[in-house]
Amino acid sequence: MKVVIAGGAGSLGRQIAARLAERGDEVVVLTRSPSAASPHRQVAWDGRTVGPWAGELEGAAVINLAGALVDRRPTEANIELLRSSRVEPTRTLVTASAQLAEPPNVWLQASTLAIYGDAGERVLDESAPPAAEPAQMAGVARPWEEAAAGAPTDRLVVMRTGIVLARGTPALDRLARLTRWGLGGKLGSGRQWVSWIHLADFLAAVDAFLDDARFSGVVHVTSPNPVRNAELMAAVRKVLHRPAAPPAPAAAVRLGAVLLRTDPALALTGRRCVPGVLQGSRFDFRFTEILPALEDLLAHGSRRPTPAGSWTAP
Repeated sequence: MKVVIAGGAGSLGRQIAARLAERGDEVVVLTRSPSAASPHRQVAWDGRTVGPWAGELEGAAVINLAGALVDRRPTEANIELLRSSRVEPTRTLVTASAQLAEPPNVWLQASTLAIYGDAGERVLDESAPPAAEPAQMAGVARPWEEAAAGAPTDRLVVMRTGIVLARGTPALDRLARLTRWGLGGKLGSGRQWVSWIHLADFLAAVDAFLDDARFSGVVHVTSPNPVRNAELMAAVRKVLHRPAAPPAPAAAVRLGAVLLRTDPALALTGRRCVPGVLQGSRFDFRFTEILPALEDLLAHGSRRPTPAGSWTAP
């Protein structure tokens, strides 16, 4: 099939594009800065106005990943950037699609499990209601999803995704770097839940959403087994052969976040999410436990590409 990826120039978008090309799909990447070095066909757009690029959507599958990186200080200006960089391109895609004789046949809309805010001990599946805050999490994710709600398509799949663990991504690189520096202890209380998914399973889920008409609406794209922060950090230390490290109190995390120009809430809040829809289908996770997932990604010599997970068509 023809698949148009908005936001396909980011690290996750590049992984998706490579996977789709590998399986024989025609990949088109909408980007503000086309590059001759890209292995995929690129089409220029500004994410705000409907232009000649809109014709690429005709009868295609759409994957909308557009949005600025969340790894930044939660200032008012940055929160507005996170919101507008997601909502504006989504609205533009919806407007462009509505003008076509043959709108997209399936639409995969990126979203985040951070829509549930700091959820404590509750186990959350797709039936859980979104939270109202924090502003940089739920306050961004809710209007992002709302902007896609009117998309003219046969199927809209809203991918509320956990932390995607993959080589070369900011989240995993930062965890590994801090642990190698001897700072791999639990953060804050260490009891906050981390919902995660290995890249191989994420890519397999994208395959399933594109090909299987059973998938529609909100889907949690996350491992069946979220872990507490203390367990995650212990697993990273074990894989990297580092000794136990002192914990970082919440105050130290907040101070460190200022120095690293990031958001302490990314580390100090948590969500215990489960993939109810995927588990109810015949989706086969390759990595359901955190230690094997990290061993595959971080262990010495594990630089070969991990085969994508699989799913069984109906």
